[in-house]
Amino acid sequence: MNILLWIMQVFATLLFGASGVMKLFMFDKVSEGVSSFGALPRQAWMALGVLELICMLGLVVPVAFHWYPILTVASAAVLAIECLLFVWVHLKYKEIAAVALSTVLGILMAFIAYGRSVIHI
Repeated sequence: MNILLWIMQVFATLLFGASGVMKLFMFDKVSEGVSSFGALPRQAWMALGVLELICMLGLVVPVAFHWYPILTVASAAVLAIECLLFVWVHLKYKEIAAVALSTVLGILMAFIAYGRSVIHI
């Protein structure tokens, strides 16, 4: 189970890292033609990008160094909540593929949060 959690954490770290960088540094390019980006102001999207980058580090660093591993649980939980927000936003704009992706990512983050709160290494 520990290996599965690590694989999922590395995958999530790469995914949310890319997402955070895009929200912070490539917002204009990524938001072109995507109506759901109008749901929140640009500053909110940038704040979510910063949050994703912080949580990206929180998914791996605390558990890797056995330093406050509860931070990994908190990071995964925060990202799961963020995914719920994105499900709502994408439903509002009828973006079904994005709803499915956000749902799967939310479940993945919830599983990581649960798994890391139960497995102590």
